[in-house]
Amino acid sequence: MPARLLDGAAIAASALCLVHCLALPLVALMLPMLAAWVAWPEAFHLWAFAFAVPTSLVALALGVRGHRRAAPLLAGGAGLALLAAGVAADVPEPAETLLTVAGALALARAHLVNWRSRAHGCAAGPVARTGSGQAKGSSSDGGGSEK
Repeated sequence: MPARLLDGAAIAASALCLVHCLALPLVALMLPMLAAWVAWPEAFHLWAFAFAVPTSLVALALGVRGHRRAAPLLAGGAGLALLAAGVAADVPEPAETLLTVAGALALARAHLVNWRSRAHGCAAGPVARTGSGQAKGSSSDGGGSEK
């Protein structure tokens, strides 16, 4: 249960990151006076990244432990690397936004795959099938009980 909560929190954080990166600059462009009133401290990006790293790593690692698929952890690592580049790199604003948005999308996707893999009980490798096309150990009543 805690892993699902962490994945959910990480997905929500990624969504907030996307809103921050995409919507706020558009609002600031449309309403120049708003930019003078709403000044995000530069440290905001570091705070957001500091939240994303442990939340994501714990949730994705717990997922790998449960469903034994490394893909979500690897994709999450790539997303975190893109976010780190956006936070730490001395690049022009459009490049920073591109890195951050790409990282947030990759990280959100990794958490969604992690969540779904855990929910469906995926294990490493394909499910073994019997001659009737059913997965081994499942019954036709859909309850998964042994006969």
